[in-house]
Amino acid sequence: MLTRYTIKDLYALALAEGEGMGTAYEYYAKRLALGRWLKDRPRPASILIAGLPEKYGASLDFLLLAGELGAAVTVVDERPAALARLRGALAALDGSSLPLARPVCLLADLPRLAGLAGRFDLAMSSEVLQRLAAAERPAYVAALRARAAALALFAPNADNSAHTNRSGLAGLRLGEMSALTQATADRRLPTAAGEAAVGGRPSAVVSGYIDMPPFPPGITRSDEQREQATQGAFEAVVMGGLRGYAHAERFLPGAIRRRQSHRRLP
Repeated sequence: MLTRYTIKDLYALALAEGEGMGTAYEYYAKRLALGRWLKDRPRPASILIAGLPEKYGASLDFLLLAGELGAAVTVVDERPAALARLRGALAALDGSSLPLARPVCLLADLPRLAGLAGRFDLAMSSEVLQRLAAAERPAYVAALRARAAALALFAPNADNSAHTNRSGLAGLRLGEMSALTQATADRRLPTAAGEAAVGGRPSAVVSGYIDMPPFPPGITRSDEQREQATQGAFEAVVMGGLRGYAHAERFLPGAIRRRQSHRRLP
């Protein structure tokens, strides 16, 4: 269902967002998980991006996915600066050959999404759940369930202290994420450590780990170094190694994925 873009292809999205190779790898790993999950579901015609990331990127990977599927997209966030960042990243990619969907962007209160009307085939978010207070998270998931037939939610892995300490982000454990979506039976998602993708009503809740990326987060590079990565031979080798790791990581023992993954999926 999804195009087999390389990490180098996705690096263009990361650069437009002011990010680097770690974000490109994250997008690649998430696409592997979402591709496996979506192939067993009806093709979504409408997608809701329910909040933008707290810190890293602007969810351009979700807009690429929507463009590939030909889905209409609505993006909601309570932070005008986050929506402005998304618009700026899209403007930087004007003329790109990547089929990015052009979203309707709305200011909406999280967690209850007050003022958002309509229903969607799929709701997604990444790096959003952890920035909500624990008491607000059930209301957020309930609001999404009321508006969408299926959910795909990604959040930092609280069991990887190296990730949360370096990134400065809060995290959730897999059990916490599963508890938020426990309206249906749980089954394991065949992916690696990382974030949580959730199946919606009435299908089973899907949970697992996705690694993004396998090196410590928070490594900063200059704009010149980021640009060089699109051409450099060393960077090409690194991207190739990351691609292999992304495909192999889901076969690592669960205990290793739990400790080493940066993200989780329920």
